[in-house]
Amino acid sequence: MKSIVCVQPNEFKMIELEPPVMGQGEALVQIRRIGICGTDLHAYRGNQPFFEYPRILGHELSGTILQSASSDFQMGDQVAIIPYLECGSCIACRNGKTNCCTQMKVLGVHTDGGMREIISVPISHLIKTEGISLDQAALLEPLSIGAHAVRRSGLQQGELALVIGAGPIGLGVMVLAKQRGAKVIAMDINEDRLRFCKEWAQVDYTVNVLDHPLKALAEISNGDLPTVVFDATGNARSMMDSFNYVSHGGRLVYVGLVKADLTFNDPDFHKKELTLMSSRNATREDFDTVIQAVHNGAIDIDRYITHRVSFDLMINEYENWFDPANGVIKAIVEL
Repeated sequence: MKSIVCVQPNEFKMIELEPPVMGQGEALVQIRRIGICGTDLHAYRGNQPFFEYPRILGHELSGTILQSASSDFQMGDQVAIIPYLECGSCIACRNGKTNCCTQMKVLGVHTDGGMREIISVPISHLIKTEGISLDQAALLEPLSIGAHAVRRSGLQQGELALVIGAGPIGLGVMVLAKQRGAKVIAMDINEDRLRFCKEWAQVDYTVNVLDHPLKALAEISNGDLPTVVFDATGNARSMMDSFNYVSHGGRLVYVGLVKADLTFNDPDFHKKELTLMSSRNATREDFDTVIQAVHNGAIDIDRYITHRVSFDLMINEYENWFDPANGVIKAIVEL
């Protein structure tokens, strides 16, 4: 069985492994698509928290069933994989917050992921995906992260929301916020990305963070500022600056993760009575939200994917995806 291993920062190696053995309550899945996430890129560069080497990356996954311990899944069924392996018994799991389990193991991060031909996963973490493509099924996961952040924020119809960062996760937040009926502002430093936000996510406004963003936000909101701000950059400076963009009584949601300490001005935080929250991973409810949106045609996966490569050629192409000039939004690997 072919597998691609991240041996150490900046080094992939194609190796042969024995096929996995299906455990109790598991299914063997033939991997057909692997989405490349910011987490994969950070891990490759050595900048991902909670990470050890060597590691098989890959957690945006779709494929077909080879063998299953349950009659609910038959050979050939198309599936997506929920990559968050929770313990089921900690306080978070007992309270239904499996996405932030105290013993969380995410495929491709804390345990080996899907950059291989076959993987064995718990049946409880499989979703049947009849009626959508393998591409769409693989990209349910990153879009579900956006759905979870929007749901966690309590965003209501008619609210003004700012999404900072026009990468794959930020775009997911934008499109799911629009589905909630919010007015959405996209903020980024890249004008090409901002144009894509307008065309793909149909955001209402765009703001370049390099061009007096606070003034622009004040003009859009008649001086009130957005009531909900999502930061999906994974950039410490942006995450700290984002406090300045939230209205009095508003909510700030950190969707991106950074390997650093963050600070903020407490008098301003208290003056505004801000709510600060993090958003981690997603739950099955969020996957269901995205599947419904895909079925309804509300999310255009085809345009979300900008780069595509075969499994055998991925190692040769990977470095190119770091270059902003190549315009990568979402790369996908085919098996």
